[in-house]
Amino acid sequence: MAAASSGFSAEQRRLLPTILVPAFMSLLSVSIVNVTLPAIGDSLDASTSGLQWVISGYALVFGVLLVASGRAGDVWGRGRLFVLGLAVFGLGALCSGLAPNILVLNLARVIMGIGSGLLNPQVTGIIQQFFQGELRGRAFGAFGGIVGISVAIGPILGGGLIAIFGEEIGWRASFLVNVPIAIAGIFAARAYLPASTWRALAIDDPSATTHEIPVITDANASLVRRTRSDFDPVGMVLLALGTLFVMLPFMEAALGWWVWSSLVLGVGLVVLWVRWELRYRAKGRTPMVDMELFRTRSFSNGALLIGLYFVGNTSIWLLVAQYMQRGLGHDALTAGMVGLPAALAGAITAPIAGRYVVRIGRIMVLWGLLLVVLGLGLSIAVALLHGTAGVSEWWLLGTLALTGIGQGLIVSPNQTLTLADVPLRYAGSAGGVLQTGQRIGTAIGIAVITSIAFSMAASSGWDNALAIGFAAIIVVAALAILVALMDLRGTRNSMS
Repeated sequence: MAAASSGFSAEQRRLLPTILVPAFMSLLSVSIVNVTLPAIGDSLDASTSGLQWVISGYALVFGVLLVASGRAGDVWGRGRLFVLGLAVFGLGALCSGLAPNILVLNLARVIMGIGSGLLNPQVTGIIQQFFQGELRGRAFGAFGGIVGISVAIGPILGGGLIAIFGEEIGWRASFLVNVPIAIAGIFAARAYLPASTWRALAIDDPSATTHEIPVITDANASLVRRTRSDFDPVGMVLLALGTLFVMLPFMEAALGWWVWSSLVLGVGLVVLWVRWELRYRAKGRTPMVDMELFRTRSFSNGALLIGLYFVGNTSIWLLVAQYMQRGLGHDALTAGMVGLPAALAGAITAPIAGRYVVRIGRIMVLWGLLLVVLGLGLSIAVALLHGTAGVSEWWLLGTLALTGIGQGLIVSPNQTLTLADVPLRYAGSAGGVLQTGQRIGTAIGIAVITSIAFSMAASSGWDNALAIGFAAIIVVAALAILVALMDLRGTRNSMS
């Protein structure tokens, strides 16, 4: 394996696009519907609740499966789960694009969510397995770049397809474009994923962490031994149901007050899951998620920080799309263009951050959070001055670009630091825990923050609504900043 100073090896250069392009595709499907929902509603004569499920059905299944599929990849081979996820996602995308009514579309979106939930944890696990040290930071930097681009570029792509093909064909094309990418991804995975990704890996020293273990390649496969698969099905079911019932009320609050009872049930199931995992480990078995992971400060703080960050971050672009379309009357493509500078800024910043995060540490994430707060504060000023002084809304191009730079310093650096002390045999499930926290944070944020903004829009207009919504995101970001400061203080105390 080439040293970090000489850059990626030939194998790694083939591996990264093989896993990152499908990951980008699956994440894009979260944001692309932000501007296609009106067209879908008109085409399929869908109710508001039916349209809500276009978003929430995908996100629910995606979030529920992440940890379980991450563990499945650890046990059965990450390449297998990655290709299975691609195939399921492509099938769901095909059915979505051809859906004759809203019911079929929502069922197809659930299938897409299953595919995303299967393949995404494998990306994290494969990066952990095949990259080490600074190269791992750079690989996660590339991953963070595609996360940022997918969030901001989705509305642009959706709006562009509608502008080119019209509403009826345009929204269908936004799903069908995934089909050839999924097929190409399957062939690329079969050709470029190393043989060791198609089987379970276990390290002889189970206490060794990912930054202590030599990079696993087919050339040094002697470091790896095969062990009996321990899938922990009860733990998987308990966590999946717990995640489902926790997310459901935030995503479907319109169903009525009674839906909040599922939150209590979900929390109870998560507590039961924790007790089961502890008992499972005490019996000498390998649990789905080893609770000892949460005793590791870098992992527990990083998981909490990124969960809080996603409570606010995902709502930014949903609010901006609504502000531009509903509030200011712009078309879908124009609304999507507001996010382009932020997407480009994040795509440039994330790989650069990945080069230096191992040396700089969590303070880089703190800088990113402060930049996000600055960008949101300036965006609030633009919205308020637009309503009172006629300032152009296009100043948002610059203010939101600051949030894109901030995201580049947050997502991938935090992931690198959070997973640094995780045993390789738990790389998939630990990555799934991180992404589950992000999905739950997204569900909570969209439900709470958009409700606040929509209520304000009805009474005081969209300029004030955007300002209040962004102010709520700043509050959440401030909590994430406190977590980052606590982690930095803990690091300094441990070094003194």
